[in-house]
This record gives sequence, structure tokens and C-alpha cells, in this order.
Amino acid sequence: MNRTHHCAQLTKSHLDATVSLAGWVDCVRDHGGIIFIDLRDRKGITQVKFDPQDNAALGAQAGHLKAESVIAISGRVVPRPDGTINATLPTGEIEIAATSLDVLNISETPPFPLDDIGGDKVNEDLRLTYRYLDLRRPKMRKNLQVRHRAAKSIRDYFDSQEFIEVETPALFKSTPEGAREYLVPSRIHAGQFYALSQSPQQFKQILMVAGVEKYFQIARCFRDEDLRSDRQMEFTQVDVEASFIDREGIYALFEGMLKKLWKDVLDHDLPTPFPRLPFVDAMNRFGVDKPDVRFGMELIDFTELFKTSSFKVFASTATGGGAIKAINAKGLADLTQGEIKALEEIAKSLGAKGLAFIKVEGGEWKSPIVKFFSEAEKAALTAQLGLTEGDMIFFAAAPWEKACAILGRIRLEAAALLQKRGKLTIRPDDWQFLWVVDFPLMSHDEAENRYVATHHPFTAPVPEDAAFLDSDPKKVRGQHYDVVLNGMELGGGSIRIHNPVLQKKIFEDVLKIPADVVESRFGYMLKAFTYGAPPHGGIAFGLDRMCALLCGTTSIRDVIAFPKTQKGQDLMAQSPTPVTAKQLKELHIATVMPE
Repeated sequence: MNRTHHCAQLTKSHLDATVSLAGWVDCVRDHGGIIFIDLRDRKGITQVKFDPQDNAALGAQAGHLKAESVIAISGRVVPRPDGTINATLPTGEIEIAATSLDVLNISETPPFPLDDIGGDKVNEDLRLTYRYLDLRRPKMRKNLQVRHRAAKSIRDYFDSQEFIEVETPALFKSTPEGAREYLVPSRIHAGQFYALSQSPQQFKQILMVAGVEKYFQIARCFRDEDLRSDRQMEFTQVDVEASFIDREGIYALFEGMLKKLWKDVLDHDLPTPFPRLPFVDAMNRFGVDKPDVRFGMELIDFTELFKTSSFKVFASTATGGGAIKAINAKGLADLTQGEIKALEEIAKSLGAKGLAFIKVEGGEWKSPIVKFFSEAEKAALTAQLGLTEGDMIFFAAAPWEKACAILGRIRLEAAALLQKRGKLTIRPDDWQFLWVVDFPLMSHDEAENRYVATHHPFTAPVPEDAAFLDSDPKKVRGQHYDVVLNGMELGGGSIRIHNPVLQKKIFEDVLKIPADVVESRFGYMLKAFTYGAPPHGGIAFGLDRMCALLCGTTSIRDVIAFPKTQKGQDLMAQSPTPVTAKQLKELHIATVMPE
């Protein structure tokens, strides 16, 4: 079973050599009694020939092989006959004239094709049930290799920058201020629980207090969230923290990481520095804080224009402190009633009462709301939106943030409809990176009538805004930043609070967390800060999302070896499962089933 070569290695330079290969039977072909087998390992494919004239018993044995069986062979490297060369394979000019065959394991017939074309047509649940077969497909094998190269590139980069990789605990304490946690009962401490770490955030800040100065980790994290194509309950992040660094230092450091990563994996040179886009501008122009800037269709504000409009819906919103936004989906006037209805339902799901629109078609404006517009309003819309025949205008009238969000989503849906019609091209390999900066430090939770941290409570305020913490926290910008690529947030971080007095003020005075709760959750951290905490900041990147983009897939499940379904199940291992009464008793807990 000792292999001399892998299955993508042998070429004409190896002619007449005696070799040994091992792998899986990709396919079996009988050409007039001569059996040809494509032998596959993780590197590639080599053709093996069994000629019954040379060894009848060996030929007969090969003829009974089934696809995906595991075999080892020995033989001599010979040239392929003229007209049979396969230029698509590195080994396409040679074949192995087999002299021995060892059948290591016979495979049953797989439940779906293991090539990329056939495998992609299979229901994902079936692929996940037989994940060990799905991972044999060339595309999936390539995805794992890309993930490996990405992780290696990142480690090499931070090593070159003198960072130290430090592992932090997965079992942490419950701090229920962020996403929902996974709780782990303690057998030793009855009635007490650990929480699986949502992120190494507090540990990496403690490492800065400890004088590590430059820390990184490719860390496993856990959040009990509803799943989707770009979210898993257990995920991997590139977690980094550095002392004595400011925002400009962070930008340069991570642009360097991403530049190296894209070069190492895709051989693509990213231009740096990345553009900077303040949060307010991102919302005003694109309706979202993670904008896809590969196409235009930007939001235009018409709030002032409609304050005195005869169209009361717009006028009352504009004078009541709301915003009137519009986009021009150029060339989309051919929308069907069904498509318009679908867009309206999307708008309503985001809090809109409806979706106002105007079609520019046949030289006229078609819409129930046009009759309310003055000539001056029509002229302003025409000039600012650049209206021409075939255009489609969409409006949102709501409080500013909601109006932005509604029209930002409609912008993306309209772009998809234009792509479907062949009127807009958005290339997945058009890598448009940017930093979104100057987020508000706090947002107001109307339901609980208190402020909440928009990022996390350890984010430092922009120094010139700190005076507003007492009078108007919504005016305070935070020193946090997101890296955005093509409409997807790749990573986010901030300069942290390192002063214990300011951190305590944020917890108790601004976020209104009771002092005893602050002490129980964060007391050890505040105490650590009293022993000489340096200024520090960092960021965390989603490794799964980065790898999905590098692999050209929209689902992070395609770049995770053993992912969960959207229902949080592992279909291969069939988990989660019930546990025994004995196990529950040892953990001092009982289950209560929902009605």
C-alpha cells in the first residue's frame, strides 16, 4: 500500500517507471475486453489499463470493480496511443499498464453522482446526510483546499507582523447582552452554567492588559441564532487585537492581510488603501451599512422638495421629521404586476405601508401618485434621478433609518431583476472593498426605553463626541469600523475603552446596567483595567464568509466540512438527540417540553 506517486503526478518524464498508486475508482470502462479505470485521489486522476492478454485473471478482477471502491495498483508507466491523449488532465499523456491490483474496500452505489454537475443538482439535505461522499466531489475538495490556504496565508501574515497566536477558552461565563448564548450545565457546580464563547472579545482585551501587545487567533465561536446561507451556529473568526494602535493603524494592518490573502489564494492584486465611507453616507446613498458599490442606483433624498407637496403622504412624512427617498431603476419599467406586488410585500415586511412607484413608459409617467405632483416636483425628479424612457422610480417615505432600509432592500431586489433581464452586469469577482466608519456608538431601544450599544459596550467613543455621553448619547460616534465587500460584512472591530472609569460610566450611566450586574458580569475586567491597561483595538473577520467569497459560492455551508442545516441539525450524525435521564441527573437539570 506504499504509494510512489499521487494521481496527478505522472507525466511522460516517468515513462517505463514502475509505480504504485492508491485511491478511489472514479469510473470503469470496458473497451473490447481491455478494462480502463480512472483512479482518483485528492490530487487528481490517472488512467490505469488492465489488458487480459497480459494477465487474464487481473483483467477479470478489474472488470468487476465498482465506482468509488478503494484500490491499490502497481504497474508500468506507458504512453497513451495516438488519438487518446486527454489534454485536460496533467496525466493525460500516459497511462499505467497494471501488473497488480489490491482491492481495499468495495463501495456500494452512491446515492447521488459525485461529479460537480450531477452533485449540484442534488437536494442539499441529501448531500449533508452523505457529507463524506459530497466532500469527494472536486468542487467541495477544492473548497477545503482554499480554506486551508486562506488560514495559512492569514497565519503567515500575522507571524510576519510579530503577532502571537493565543488560544482562549470556549467555555466562558454568561453575559447576555449580545446574541443568544449556548449554555453548558456544570456537573461539579450544581445549578450553574458556562456559556459557549460568542467571541474571544473579553479575553483578548485581558491579553492586552497582560502585555501580549499583538494577539491573533483563528477562533471557534458559538451563537444560538436563526441560521441562513451566511450564518452558522458555530463559526470561525480571525480574531485580532493590538496595543498602542489607532484606527489608521488598524486600516493599514488589515488591508495588508486582505491584500496578501487575495494574492495567495486568487493571485489577484487588491488596490489599497480601501475607500472610507461614513455610516450616515452609506445609509443615505445605499440604504444599508454594508453597501454593494459594484453598481449605482443610489438613493436620492427629496425630503425638502416634498415638504409643501400636494401629495399628503409625502408632505406629512417630510414635515414630521421623516425622510423621502427615491431610486431610479433604469430600464425596469417592464416590471410585471406580479413583480411589483412582490417588491411591495418586501417593503411592507420592513415596515412600509406600501411601495410608491412611477413607470416612465411610452413617453409618459404612469402611477396613481403622479396626479398629486406639481410641475416643479416632476422637473426636480427628472433632473436629480436622470429619468429617461423605460425607467422605474421607487419611493420610501418613513423615519430616516427605516426609509433608508426599505429603499436599500428594494435597490438590491431591483438590481437582481435587472440582472435577470440582462440589463445589468454585476461580476462576483469585481472585488470592491471599503471601510464603513463613524457608526453611532449608541442606538435607542424604544421598547425598553434605554440605550444599547450598536457594536458592543467596550467600544471607545470618538474623543470629540465624548461630551455628548451625558446630554445626548445618540450624537456620539464610536471608534468602530467594518470591512465590507460586495454587500457583505467581512469583519468588524473597534478601538476599545481602556479607562475603567469611562467603561463603568458606559455600563451604568449610559446603558443603565445595574451596578451589581456590572460587577457580576464584568467586575474582573474592570479590575484588570486598574492595573495599567494600554490603549488597544482590534477586529474580527468571518473566515467562513471570506472563504465562501474566495470560492465563488453564496453559502458558507459549502466551505465548512460538516455544517448544520438551517434548522440547526447535523443530518449525517443525526444531532441534536435526546439524552438519557441518567445524564440529566448528573448535570442537576431536567427538561420541560413545549406544549
